Amino acid sequence: MDKAILEDEKFAGTGEDTDAAVDKIIKMIQKNNPGANTDMIYIAYKLAKHAHENQFRKSGEPYINHPVQIAYIAAEMSVDAVAVTACLLHDVVEDTPYRLEDIKAFFGMEVAELVDGVTKLTKLQYSTLEEQQVENLRKMFLAMAKDIRVIIVKLIDRLHNMRTLASMSREKQLEKARETLEVYAPLAHRLGMSKIKIELEDLALKYLDPVAYDEIRESISQKRSEREEYIGRIIENIKIKLEEAGIKGEVRGRAKHFYSIFRKMYTQNKNIDEIYDLFAVRVIVDSVADCYAVLGMVHEMYTPVPMRVKDYIAMPKPNMYQSLHTTVIGDNGTPFEIQIRTWEMHKVAEEGIAAHWKYKEGISGETSMDSKLEWVRQLLETQMNNVDSDDFLSTLKIDLFADEVFVFTPNGKVICLPAKSTVIDFAFAIHSEVGYKMSGAKVNGKIVQNNYILKNGEIVEILANNTHGPSLDWLKIVRTNQAKSKINQWFKKQNRDDNIIHGKELIEKELKRLGFTHSQLFRDEWVSRLLKHYGYQNIDDLYAGVGYGAVTPQKIVLRLRDVLRQEQREQQKRLDPLPVQGGEKKKTTSGKGIVVKGIDNCLVRLAGCCSPVPGDEIVGFITKGRGVSVHRADCPNMRPEVLPEEDLARFIEVYWSDEPTSSYVANIQIEAPERAGLMFEVSALLNDMHISCKTVNAFVNKKNIAVLQIGIEITSVSELSGVVKKIRQLPDVLNVTRISN
Repeated sequence: MDKAILEDEKFAGTGEDTDAAVDKIIKMIQKNNPGANTDMIYIAYKLAKHAHENQFRKSGEPYINHPVQIAYIAAEMSVDAVAVTACLLHDVVEDTPYRLEDIKAFFGMEVAELVDGVTKLTKLQYSTLEEQQVENLRKMFLAMAKDIRVIIVKLIDRLHNMRTLASMSREKQLEKARETLEVYAPLAHRLGMSKIKIELEDLALKYLDPVAYDEIRESISQKRSEREEYIGRIIENIKIKLEEAGIKGEVRGRAKHFYSIFRKMYTQNKNIDEIYDLFAVRVIVDSVADCYAVLGMVHEMYTPVPMRVKDYIAMPKPNMYQSLHTTVIGDNGTPFEIQIRTWEMHKVAEEGIAAHWKYKEGISGETSMDSKLEWVRQLLETQMNNVDSDDFLSTLKIDLFADEVFVFTPNGKVICLPAKSTVIDFAFAIHSEVGYKMSGAKVNGKIVQNNYILKNGEIVEILANNTHGPSLDWLKIVRTNQAKSKINQWFKKQNRDDNIIHGKELIEKELKRLGFTHSQLFRDEWVSRLLKHYGYQNIDDLYAGVGYGAVTPQKIVLRLRDVLRQEQREQQKRLDPLPVQGGEKKKTTSGKGIVVKGIDNCLVRLAGCCSPVPGDEIVGFITKGRGVSVHRADCPNMRPEVLPEEDLARFIEVYWSDEPTSSYVANIQIEAPERAGLMFEVSALLNDMHISCKTVNAFVNKKNIAVLQIGIEITSVSELSGVVKKIRQLPDVLNVTRISN
């Protein structure tokens, strides 16, 4: 019987001498590939040991233990000598004086590119941590599209970091655990690396919800012997039947991992005693024919549950997973799952793409891997199609988390799409030209609407018309990023001239709304940086992007406005580097901490509709008799389309003073499953953070979700972000957003 995935301090590392560990690594590599260049591994180890000398991890252990442990895990997975070398060197460029050029000179371009692919962009400056995370992920995916070993090394690196997370601060534990659960575990799943995916999920749960983790572990431990006895009898019965049928195979018990149990308890509102499939039976045989023979055999032994037979051999999952799954009823009436697969399928199910990607000296990999990485290329194509980097993370999570639906072409080809995909998504999955010419669709022989959501097993036929083209409305219907990207490309190409004109008009309108002229903001140097940020080749490309909606005119103008303000501040420092002598310099700041450009001592009030706080992008609006009203730049009441034409001239430039000011009220909304004690936990947290509550409104919506709307007193948007971050860490909290009145 397999033991549960997590066993207390199993993750603390081997503790053995790193020299001895590297000797074992070299022996494993030589066993898998006798012709491998293991001298390269030894030299990489010596360089890494020297580079990380006098560096220690938070736990106090020598830093070299980390790359050696990563290399050891990689060698156990039969990864090649080049990737193991990159494991040993993966932090050298980031954390030591060695440069990428040094790695290239010592070990060649292949190793250098792998190291570069997993090296963070820490030396560049970003406005937010989220922007830095997005760009790190984008860089990693670009490298991954060229060489899948980049992500294998990165996943192993994250695995060892999670195993040793106990020595980090609580804040860092939560940050890393959440990122692991949102990005890296789903990524391991998409690549079929279930062993790593399971361990990452369980470790993330251990830090995100330690109470639930300990309860699950304790419950499983208490009833382990009872369940093992039950599954043990089933295993023996199946073994006897295999022998009688002359089928050679191995029968094992498989424990459901902790995070999977947690998700089932949460989504189905069950306690652990109500979950019967904590253990499953796995049968591993030599051939596909044996798999189907075993399926028939177990259905004779036990009553199958209707609609619970899944054939992932005939229709493999996109992550290459293949097995037969069936749920049957045991002798005592308890349902349990049986998985049936070949040894080759088992290896792929455990190691995923790493099991396929066996490198040989001088060979870059199997051409059959191209189809396995198609989703990566589609993601990158979407991101390279002038999509704002702010959307990258949300797009990535959609691609990683999406459940699948399997449908067929009229010729019987299986097409896998994210759940809730439409017939339009299907058309673009076949080919972009099929999508462009689509005029309708049939599902199981019947004509359906374009927004029809596909279900498993349906046969889909696309009706085409050479004179047809996509509609902008399709962007609201489609589910896949591939379809969205292709539709955007079509409109970009077909209506480029019109989009350029429309984009110019939108930008000019936004400039006028914020009180700027084109010449003030669109300076050659600033525009060049702007084009690079959004991935455009020239200014017409940018106008076209704004014209067809790839990026909003507000983002363009506000980014240029920020550059202007920064330059003005730097210029002021150069002109007036010393403090004023003999008295304090005259301020033009209002009592609200607001500076109104060109006006001293005017009446200023913060708009109650959006409650701006220091750090927010703001705009000023000259009211009739009440001075200047200050709104957040994204305030819905300040959108040009909702204001009369004559009011557009009332906008005036305002910005926050650098002086310390009093507090401000910001409104947040918290959503969580309705339960006792939620309001108390939120109040206690705010009290611990010395945050004062000004208003509270609480209710339960139709979905039985508790909604708390709280006005809190803060001094800046950064303090607000800290409060939101802490509240999101409370148990069961689904969402925390800032709201307007």
